[in-house]
Amino acid sequence: MIAAIGAVAANGMLGLDGWLPWDIPDELAYFERTVAGAALVIGRLTYESMDVVPPDSFIVTHRTGAPLRPGCTACASVEAALRGAMATGKDVFVIGGASVYAAAWPYCQRFYLTRIERDFDGDMLFPADIPLDQWRIVSDVRGTYRERKTGSDVVCRFLQYEQASPRPLL
Repeated sequence: MIAAIGAVAANGMLGLDGWLPWDIPDELAYFERTVAGAALVIGRLTYESMDVVPPDSFIVTHRTGAPLRPGCTACASVEAALRGAMATGKDVFVIGGASVYAAAWPYCQRFYLTRIERDFDGDMLFPADIPLDQWRIVSDVRGTYRERKTGSDVVCRFLQYEQASPRPLL
C-alpha cells in the first residue's frame, strides 16, 4: 500500500525554516510509530532537515552526485521513488515536503494527516490541490497535547483518509 503522512496547522502551514512550525512531541511520536519499518519517499529539503533517516528511503532530487546517507537512494521523480520503495516489499509512506505530496497523492490509497487545530507561523503551505475532501475518512481520533514552543495545549486530530481508486503506478 502507498500512503502519505503529514501534519498541517489550521491555517494550512506545513513547515517553517525547513522543519515543523510546532514542537508537539506526541504528534512526532505518532509519525515515527506509523512509519516505522516502512520504505519512505522523501523530498530533498525534507531529507536534509532530518537527523535520522532509516534505510529504504528514496530521496526525490534533481541534484546528481549529492552524497546520501547509507540505505538512501536518489530518484529523479516521485514516480521513480515510489517504484523503488514498492520494490522493497514494505509498506510505502510519502513523508513530504509539499511538492512531493502534490505529485504523489494520486497514487496514495491512504493519507494520514494530523490536523493541528491552531494557526502557526510558517513558510510552507500544505498543497491546496490535494482533494482530501473527496476521500473517505476512515479514522478520526482527537487528542490534546502540549506544544513546547508556546507551552500551551493544542488539539490534534489524527485523521486517516482513504482514496477509493488511486492511480496505478506504471
